[in-house]
Amino acid sequence: MEVTANHTQTVAGWAAMNEAGKVEPFIFKRRVNGVDDVTIKVLYCGMCHTDLHFMKNHFDITMYPIVPGHEITGVVTDVGANVSTFKAGDRVGVGCIVEACLACDHCCRSEENYCDRLVLTYNGILSDGSVTYGGYSEKIVVHQKFVARIPDTLPLDAAAPLLCAGITVYSPMKRHGMLAKSGGSLGVVGLGGLGHIAVKFGKAFGLRVTVVSTSPGKEKEAREVLKADDFIVSTDQKQMQAKMRSLDYIIDTVPAKHSLGPLLELLKINGVLALVAAPDQPIELPSFPLIFGKRTISGSITGSMRETQEMLDLCGEHNITCDIELVSTDGINEALGRLARNDVRYRFVIDIAGDS
Repeated sequence: MEVTANHTQTVAGWAAMNEAGKVEPFIFKRRVNGVDDVTIKVLYCGMCHTDLHFMKNHFDITMYPIVPGHEITGVVTDVGANVSTFKAGDRVGVGCIVEACLACDHCCRSEENYCDRLVLTYNGILSDGSVTYGGYSEKIVVHQKFVARIPDTLPLDAAAPLLCAGITVYSPMKRHGMLAKSGGSLGVVGLGGLGHIAVKFGKAFGLRVTVVSTSPGKEKEAREVLKADDFIVSTDQKQMQAKMRSLDYIIDTVPAKHSLGPLLELLKINGVLALVAAPDQPIELPSFPLIFGKRTISGSITGSMRETQEMLDLCGEHNITCDIELVSTDGINEALGRLARNDVRYRFVIDIAGDS
């Protein structure tokens, strides 16, 4: 394993070594804290479905060994000379991105998440040539631009998935005006890590929320626990037909191959479907439901750091957190197996520090 010159901090983590996707203890080096850097003791890290895709090389771009994790919360232990917004002891989080050029048009518009030179928190290559390692580790060093402050009202474990799942659904909701349309109707496709947060945001913003799922067994929890207003079993044609042209917006969180045609039929004329998941195979898109309904499909990755902080502050105000199941570092592989089977309500979070 090559080590970049200033990478002298020894860090313990958990890495997948090959396409089997099983993690094992892994010792590696991180860079020393630079003048613009923040060093963070990782306390918790959420387990995203994208972690599975990368660990198993579903996208054919994985660089092994890979240390996953981009839903990171912890406390600051060191800051560089140029850092004035964070200090030791602060409660902070790190999401999907740890570097961008900070000079292009996108970066100057606070859209650094669309910078051509963005670097992902893991399986990316930094400007110093080193490969990024994520939050399945005890420590991380990040440029101050890509660190967010966690409100004191939010527990660090249940806040961790907000750094990916939360901002991933918040960003398109803001862009498409859902935050300002109280009384509008939102369909949330897939009731998993992203979906359950989308339901919570929708309710907080005054939308009428309908959950669309292949699992009839999730209806009770959707209605009674998450307070969804309606529930549609997507494999039931009668239910789908009865709800045609009933929704203003849809957020599709399903990370597996599926057809957008039946979902588009649920939208009103001029409705918007925001696709936020990353299936490892192409999705099906029949043209008729799109063109005959003057509907729009948009894509969205994680949000900007400005949006991320805005989202976290909103969650602090409304007491919005993720529903999690805490796992020990010894239980990561078991949790990954359950995650692959969608056997989680609704996000696994690793207790990295163990005694945190």
